[in-house]
Amino acid sequence: MFFSCWLALGALIPATLSINPGVKVELTRKGLEYGRQLGMVSIQRKLKTIKIPDFSGSQSVAPIGKVQYSLSNMQIDNVQLPQSALDLVPGSGVRLSISNAFISLHGNWRVKYLKIIKDSGTFDLKVSGLSITTTIATKSDETGRPVVSTVNCSATVNSATIKFHHGASWLYNLFKKFVSKALRQAMEKKMCPLVANAVNDMNPYLKTLNVVAKVDQYAEIEYSMVSSPTIANSSVDLSLKGEFYNIGKHQEPPFSPTAFSMPPEVNNMLYIGLSAFTTNSAAFVYNKAGALSLYITDDMLPKSSPIRLNTRTFGVVIPQIAKLFPGLMMKLLVKTVKTPVITFEPSNVTVQATASVTAYAIQSNGTLTPLFVLNLDASVSAQVFVSGMRLAGAVTLNNMELTLGTSYVGEFQVKALHSIFQMVLKVVVIPKLNAQLAKGYPLPTLGKMKLVNTQLQVLKDYMLIGTDVQFKD
Repeated sequence: MFFSCWLALGALIPATLSINPGVKVELTRKGLEYGRQLGMVSIQRKLKTIKIPDFSGSQSVAPIGKVQYSLSNMQIDNVQLPQSALDLVPGSGVRLSISNAFISLHGNWRVKYLKIIKDSGTFDLKVSGLSITTTIATKSDETGRPVVSTVNCSATVNSATIKFHHGASWLYNLFKKFVSKALRQAMEKKMCPLVANAVNDMNPYLKTLNVVAKVDQYAEIEYSMVSSPTIANSSVDLSLKGEFYNIGKHQEPPFSPTAFSMPPEVNNMLYIGLSAFTTNSAAFVYNKAGALSLYITDDMLPKSSPIRLNTRTFGVVIPQIAKLFPGLMMKLLVKTVKTPVITFEPSNVTVQATASVTAYAIQSNGTLTPLFVLNLDASVSAQVFVSGMRLAGAVTLNNMELTLGTSYVGEFQVKALHSIFQMVLKVVVIPKLNAQLAKGYPLPTLGKMKLVNTQLQVLKDYMLIGTDVQFKD
């Protein structure tokens, strides 16, 4: 794939959009160097598979006159690419330069002269001083995925030396410089089409770019570009939408991404900045989908807990419950009443959630009878980490506040229920939430990309992931 995976990141550039990104990606010079190394391995492999067409011509050679020759069954023995460079061309793309390349091959020769004399044998050809320079541009196809192509290319061969073997080789080696010149010119014409074909071969790999990545049954995240990439001398800076949507329904949240700037970093190949907007758009989507709700029953509590979800336990605090509904099990419904708010401060991620807690008595026929509704304001701290190619997390409870919303059993002191609901949050709600957060959501991914040496920092209004990458074949 060589550096096609890097190029793909800069491919999705809608001309009409100018909104702030939710996610930023910075490809450093270290990343470009890794792309160059992959590229050289791929190009060298490609050059070794070149099918060189048969070649023929004629040349006047003293003292025998006109000699007709043909070269066939040419096969490459060795390809060496000792020098190469990958440079950024502001406003254009990526320029690949290969210099002092060496190719050796062998094949068969045939000659005819004096109209009746024929001869044949083998030959060796050494092409040295091969230089190729090409600029690779990117654009989007009809599906919003990247397509790469060469926009210009030049190739020169410093020398092509042929040596004939067998037959009257000593005679034909007398005019080999003429054959070598013709072969050198033919090789120069062959190189750029071969490079163009190699670049076009990248496009099937670029189809793997997760422009829209499914998270789960509720949500997907979009990583399309919101502006053109900024190409500097030492990095490529990309702006991605980084927004969650309900699957099948793209509704914008009532808030927009704010601008943020990533600090200059050079130690890793790739830096990904994920703004608070991205995570808050996730909260908006899940709240809109009704996914932030949970029914809690007694069997979800630890068996060792003295607190049970029944009218006997709650009757200790609210005697009316035990009198009106003696000996019944209970059920709780916890659900958010508005979108949770996620804030990023240095080394700290906080989630503020406002929810309602409805308590029901479960009648013998299964009917749910409402007992009371509480207003719950909770604050949790989040630990965020990278797991594979996904961003995951876990939360712990900071504090909570309960107030009475509605009572169907008369007045009671809400404060007396605080310890019960704190326990319910800690042993049921938060573990359920953490089980989902541990699954994470996809990061921007290209092909079979793997993150290594990954570090994550929480900064003001965004998180910064610094990482190196590996691409598998």
